[in-house]
Amino acid sequence: MLTNLQQQPADALLALIKLHNADPRPSKIDLGVGVYRTGQGDTPVFSAIKAAEKILLETQESKAYLGPEGDMGFVEALKPYIFGQHSAPVAAGRIDGMQAPGGTGALRLAFAMAKRAGIQRFWMGTPSWPNHAQIFADLGCELKTFAHNTAEGVADMPALRAAIAAAEPGDAILLHGCCHNPTGIDYTPAEWDEIAQLIPARGLLPILDLAYQGLGQGWEEDAYGVRQVLNAVPEALIAYSCDKNFGLYRDRVGAVYVMMAEATQLPAAMSNGHALARASWSQPPDHGAAAVRVVLEDVGLTRRWLDELDCMRARMRQIREELGRSGKVGGVDLTAIAEQNGLFSIIPFTPEQVQAMRDRHGIYFAGSGRINIAGLTLGNIDTFLAAVKDVTG
Repeated sequence: MLTNLQQQPADALLALIKLHNADPRPSKIDLGVGVYRTGQGDTPVFSAIKAAEKILLETQESKAYLGPEGDMGFVEALKPYIFGQHSAPVAAGRIDGMQAPGGTGALRLAFAMAKRAGIQRFWMGTPSWPNHAQIFADLGCELKTFAHNTAEGVADMPALRAAIAAAEPGDAILLHGCCHNPTGIDYTPAEWDEIAQLIPARGLLPILDLAYQGLGQGWEEDAYGVRQVLNAVPEALIAYSCDKNFGLYRDRVGAVYVMMAEATQLPAAMSNGHALARASWSQPPDHGAAAVRVVLEDVGLTRRWLDELDCMRARMRQIREELGRSGKVGGVDLTAIAEQNGLFSIIPFTPEQVQAMRDRHGIYFAGSGRINIAGLTLGNIDTFLAAVKDVTG
């Protein structure tokens, strides 16, 4: 019977990694894989995490199961950083959470909880992170889309307004909290203020994907939209990832939070999250979440972690400004990249130009034109710009 399984296409980004690794040219550049890199091209372990892991090695006394909710010390320690030190919903006891295996696990659990609650239709801006649509499809959800951004490189607020107006009360809408993947185009604070009023007025459930906090404009700035929405709506789901802002990619560190209108409604909601997790992965991996908890429980380690995060953000901002200053290069205008946020931006290459960048210059990125800003350095950015001019000019 297993012969009924049909061959599935290879994941495009994973295939891209293999192509880059097989390229013998020493000047090759990987702008595809979505991890942070230093100016030397490394993806390091945070020194704050190294210190926390040493503490865990010396003090952890058991590897016994924690339960489907995972490390609740980790979940609680994150709350003031995500929702703010003086969050009204947190103070009222209206937000609870649980650990998940990475941001992907958090999203799948959030979508599954929404579906179990009776939500039939989900709205999502496009382009979006490809796995969003894949998870919706795997869960059998009805997905409606709208344009996230305009050709001028700004968020398409008219499209969002139209989508919210077309949605039915009881639908859910997925929004990126910051550092939009794949475009890097975020809503402004004024736009978030408007969104925070539109969603409850239409009776929609917001699902907020916050996967890159601290890598855009700043820790507090990157949480502005999420906090504004949560202050305006009765219910919400929040999917969170520590994979990027703690550098814990392979340890799969995430959390899902639920906000209810009343604190007394949380136990029933969370019991469904626990049941869904139990049937999916049973228990989330512990090590990475425990390391984050240790960092957040120690003032010195917290300060060291935030300093490291500041350096990451500053390096990516420097690269964005360099690209933006280049203006029009060949047939593409890079100016807007300077105003975008996070790891990613999309350059409007044609498929033929994407292939030419690989074949002629050894520069690898997604077929959509999405580049990982952190793959560029002051040492290779001129090579990249020369290649762009060559294939688009």
